[in-house]
Amino acid sequence: MKLIKLNAINSTNTFLKELSKNTTLEDFTVVVTENQTNGRGQQESLWYSEPSKNLTFSVYLSNLKLEISFKKHLNYAVSLAIFEALKHNNIPNLAIKWPNDIVSGNKKVCGILIENSIQKNYIQNSIIGIGINVNQEVFSETIKNVTSLKNLLHKDFDLESLLDEICVELKNQLQLLSEEKYQLLEDNYLNALYQIHKPMMFKDAENVLFLGIIRGISETGNIIIELENENLKEFGIKEISFA
Repeated sequence: MKLIKLNAINSTNTFLKELSKNTTLEDFTVVVTENQTNGRGQQESLWYSEPSKNLTFSVYLSNLKLEISFKKHLNYAVSLAIFEALKHNNIPNLAIKWPNDIVSGNKKVCGILIENSIQKNYIQNSIIGIGINVNQEVFSETIKNVTSLKNLLHKDFDLESLLDEICVELKNQLQLLSEEKYQLLEDNYLNALYQIHKPMMFKDAENVLFLGIIRGISETGNIIIELENENLKEFGIKEISFA
């Protein structure tokens, strides 16, 4: 593992992406910054982080050679790594909110952005961006349902120690991926999935509310919802949100 520490950067994912164009990066190169000024999340959303309070880092994975049909299992491995590391730190009421937010109760503590480089139906390289609210106590009123580890347990966390724990767990989960333990990864992911098998409200792409029950994940990584008429329907990440 190679660790690159930066005082400030616009985005650790963008930094690694640019670096990989001109440099042969070592597998599991980690870039961490104290101040990420333009962090990115799913669907081009922004990730705001108070300087020196949180963990904002990216991991470069090389030579994955993972068939694109198993793309969702990479997401499972990354999500489960954060889930397990936070679980070891006694963070309460943890769950993975599809596709890969980590929540405590209904409040988000971690966001993940995975960007893959694909060649001939294989994921060759991947950049895993991770942002965890650690010691930040106050959040913008414009951002709803977020919290931090400190707010949950009322204590400070050592950022370097937490980063080390997450990297160890990420290697453990990626080992399962390399050993093609796909069913185990899926079972563990579904066991941790937020609100699975419970009726709840969703919002579709037209902002129409509807009642549904999460029943699983499709082969392509879409969420499977049982509708009120008992039919099952798949939704992609831009087609549905939690109400």
